[in-house]
Amino acid sequence: MAICHFDVKAVSRATGRSAVAAAAYRTGETLTNDRDGVTHDYAKRTGVDGKFVVVPSGCEWAADRSKLWNAAEAAERRKDAKVAREYVVAIPHELDAPAREALVRGFAESIVERFGVAADVALHAPGKDGDQRNHHAHILTTTRVVEPDGLGAKTRQLDVASTAAAEVSSLRELWAMQCNEALEKNHQKARVEPRSYAAQGIDRVPGVHLGPEATAIERREQKAQGQNYKPRTFKAKQNAAAAERNAVIDAAKKLIGAAEQAITIATSAAKE
Repeated sequence: MAICHFDVKAVSRATGRSAVAAAAYRTGETLTNDRDGVTHDYAKRTGVDGKFVVVPSGCEWAADRSKLWNAAEAAERRKDAKVAREYVVAIPHELDAPAREALVRGFAESIVERFGVAADVALHAPGKDGDQRNHHAHILTTTRVVEPDGLGAKTRQLDVASTAAAEVSSLRELWAMQCNEALEKNHQKARVEPRSYAAQGIDRVPGVHLGPEATAIERREQKAQGQNYKPRTFKAKQNAAAAERNAVIDAAKKLIGAAEQAITIATSAAKE
C-alpha cells in the first residue's frame, strides 16, 4: 500500500510569484504577463508528458492559457494576493500514459465542478536522474470562480482556517479513491493510502517532497560528490534521516521476529 502524495499550495505575489510564470514553467510554454510585461519562456523545457485546461461549461474563453492567467493576474489588486492555487499529485507508476492522463483529467474535472474554477494541468515525467517511478502532475487552478464573461468571486474554502483542513483532507481522499479506481480498472494490484503512517498505526517516518529547486541542487551534488554524496538541502537531509531511522526500525523488527520465533521453537521443544 503506497502513501498518497497530495499537496496543495498557493501561488502568491507575497513571495514574488505570478500565475503566468507558474503556468508557463509547468506546461513548458512561452507566456507574457501583461501586468508587468515580462515574458516567461520555457518552450525548451523537457519532461512535460501532457497538458490541457479544464473549464466550467460555457466558459470556453478560459481554455486559452494566456487569457486565463492574465485574467487571474488582472483580477487581483493586492501586492500579496493569491493569484493561483496549485495541486501536486503523485500518479501511480503502474498506470500507462493514457491511464495516467485519464486519471488526472478526471480529478481536475472534479476540482472544477467542486469550486467552479478553471484547472490548467501539466503531467510531468520522472526526471532523467531521479526515481523513474515519479510520474506526477501539477494542477494550477484559479482562485476565483470562472464565469462566461470573466472571473467572478474568490473561492475561500481553502483559504479560511475553519474549512481549509477539512477541504484538503476531503480532496486527498478523493484523489486516493480515484487512483485506486484507475488501478483496479487497469488490472493493477497496487493501491494508494491517503492516511499518514501515524494514522495507520505504522511506525515509520515519512519522507518529504523535495520540490524542483531542492531536487536540482541534490542532483548537482550527487554528480559532484559521486560515491561520497551527502545531502545538502534541509529537506534532503530530513529524508536521509528518515531513511536511517526506518532502517533501524526494520532491523529491530527483524531481530524481534527472530527472537519470537526462537522462543516459540524452544517452548515447543520443552513441551515435547
